[in-house]
Amino acid sequence: MIQLTASDVGKKYRREWVFRHLDLNLTSQNSPGEMASSYTFVGPNGSGKSTLLQLLSGALPITEGTLTYTRNSKTIALEDWFRQVAIAAPYLELIEELTLDEMLTFHRQFKPFKADLSNNEAADRMRLGHAMHKEIKFFSSGMKQRVKLGLAFFSDVPIVILDEPTSNLDRQGAAWYHDQVRTLHPDQLLLIGSNDPSEYDFCPNVLDVMQWKK
Repeated sequence: MIQLTASDVGKKYRREWVFRHLDLNLTSQNSPGEMASSYTFVGPNGSGKSTLLQLLSGALPITEGTLTYTRNSKTIALEDWFRQVAIAAPYLELIEELTLDEMLTFHRQFKPFKADLSNNEAADRMRLGHAMHKEIKFFSSGMKQRVKLGLAFFSDVPIVILDEPTSNLDRQGAAWYHDQVRTLHPDQLLLIGSNDPSEYDFCPNVLDVMQWKK
């Protein structure tokens, strides 16, 4: 079981607080056969959804409060937290000079795939087997988004974070996204940042970030 606890957390840029007094207890606790535990953060553009996800992922430092990460009741040090998280977001870029095959190999050095999924199998699940040896800079925006999401979905990590997951995806791509959500393990934790209800219609826990605006 993975658990993420935020206690009186706040984030400030210069003189402006993005949010304050945030208290959260996010945990994976589903039974076998169920979907992964999921939480969605909603709010207007500029309300701090992406900032919050980056804080929870450990990519940004908090200004005040404490973040505690535990796995199977053992505390995880902040410097090791990145190993537990896979994230897909518009502001995270792929290495576009690499081919898809090279990108998958590079990623697996840091985040192995579940069930020792091979590069070919991963590309096929992304519906990009035909582009295995094509440089990512020649991919369409939708293809790039499927790569980002695939790397997050296939990584053998307890927490998956998705910010605006269906951006640049067409209807078929959005359906593929929903299919992949259902493949997440029951003991994984899924965090989503979104303003589009169709991206989180399966999620029972929807939190408005405006409650932490001060």
